[in-house]
Amino acid sequence: MPTKDEVLKALSTCIEPELHKDIVALGMVQNLAVCGGTVSFDYVLTTPACPLKGMMQLEAETAVKKVPGVTDVKIKMTANVNKDARIGGALPPGVRNIIAVAAGKGGVGKSTVAANLAVALKLEGARVGLLDADIYGPNQPQMMGVQGFQPVVGPDEQIEPAYHHGVRVMSMGFLMDPDKAVIWRGPMLHGAIGQFLKDVKWGELDYLVIDLPPGTGDVQLTLCQTVPLAGAVIVTTPQSIALSDVRKAVAMFSQLKVPILGAIENMSGFVCPHCSKESKIFSEGGAQTLAGKYGIKLLGGIPLDPRVCEAGENGTPIVLSHPDSLPAKALREAARQVAAAVSVRNATVKPLEIKLVKA
Repeated sequence: MPTKDEVLKALSTCIEPELHKDIVALGMVQNLAVCGGTVSFDYVLTTPACPLKGMMQLEAETAVKKVPGVTDVKIKMTANVNKDARIGGALPPGVRNIIAVAAGKGGVGKSTVAANLAVALKLEGARVGLLDADIYGPNQPQMMGVQGFQPVVGPDEQIEPAYHHGVRVMSMGFLMDPDKAVIWRGPMLHGAIGQFLKDVKWGELDYLVIDLPPGTGDVQLTLCQTVPLAGAVIVTTPQSIALSDVRKAVAMFSQLKVPILGAIENMSGFVCPHCSKESKIFSEGGAQTLAGKYGIKLLGGIPLDPRVCEAGENGTPIVLSHPDSLPAKALREAARQVAAAVSVRNATVKPLEIKLVKA
């Protein structure tokens, strides 16, 4: 009969592909049991959205089956998302990581990408919140199908967010007249962002996705100085005019010591609604060139499909409304890559690496 030590020795040959250490040393093998020739254990990933989950499970199963006497292997794939070690008391209890979604300019589909990333992470099994920090043009209430939601303050003095598609949502759009312009200076923006972060009842979240305004203004500066970000996702389109603005966003996050998790090239091609073939309508390779120049990971290209726009206007992101479409598949994969990048970041970051600036 095989022993636990023999099984653990076999599993120690399995290397976590992102962290480059064996899964036993990383504590990813838990509740190991050997009954006769049957071996069972929990394989605890660093994120439920791990893009290499299937490969890692197969590798572990193959390794254990090589142990003499093993006749069956039962692996329960689960996950425990690590908390950003720098957060401390900067966030409400229960929020583990903050991911900012940014763009150098407007009109590149940043809010659409943010909504779909949040829902895609939820579909992978994560607990997710979505904060619409685009104060001047909050679109998430419509994109997430929660228009008309009226936030209320509970007995604990916390604001109850909206909840739809399995995601908690908070937006300035819930609090403002849609026919009136928001004319706020820096201090007012700072106060609003701080309240959304600390006074909203987010509950237990693996990821809080923040949809930032386009550009490099007061909201971005406030957010980066108020709480530590696990990283930023930059959204762009293939045109050189969009990429020129992305450089400014990259420079801003670099100056503020915010890691860039990667770039997503939106509208990378056009998907014909009749024949489903993809055609390039913009210049090609721009995001790839930018990623190479600045050492940024390209998280994927999202093709332009009329259903993406329809889904956003109807309040059901395309990863839900058309899960088998090319854009939905690309967005699901991008979400997995973002989650993996956060896991790698959390494995290397030190507590209090960034000194927070008080309001």
